[in-house]
Amino acid sequence: MRIVRILVAVGMVVSACSLYAQQSADEQAVWKQEHAYWKYVQARDMTDYLSLWNAKFVGWPFSSAIPAHKNHITNWIAAYTAQGRHLKSYELKQADSQSHGNIVLTYYWITTDWADNDGHEERQNARITHTWMRVGDGWQIIGGMSCKEPGDGK
Repeated sequence: MRIVRILVAVGMVVSACSLYAQQSADEQAVWKQEHAYWKYVQARDMTDYLSLWNAKFVGWPFSSAIPAHKNHITNWIAAYTAQGRHLKSYELKQADSQSHGNIVLTYYWITTDWADNDGHEERQNARITHTWMRVGDGWQIIGGMSCKEPGDGK
């Protein structure tokens, strides 16, 4: 059984390396931005977090009953903060990405661990897709959608 686990782990690493090797330079740049997104959430850095979003953004986060625009994109973070919770850690796992000229689509799973002031922790699993557009020398999110993983129950 242990050998099977090792082989599965090695296969996942090889698969991830293969996925990364096949990505365009634009896709690689956008994946760096996806990681920055979560570092900003963890640091509660709303200035840099908001810089990732295009002024004309519209998307549908699982935390909202209706699509949201840029002026509401930090609402979910404010709700966690109001409850005394902060992002303790996260794990981002790439599912796929595709470059289309000045547009890059990303798809990934995210596991987040939230902690409150008393040290209680809550793990959440979600799927996220973002549509990024090249703006000048950088990239901004112009659309997206997220959902909780089936069975997450939260």
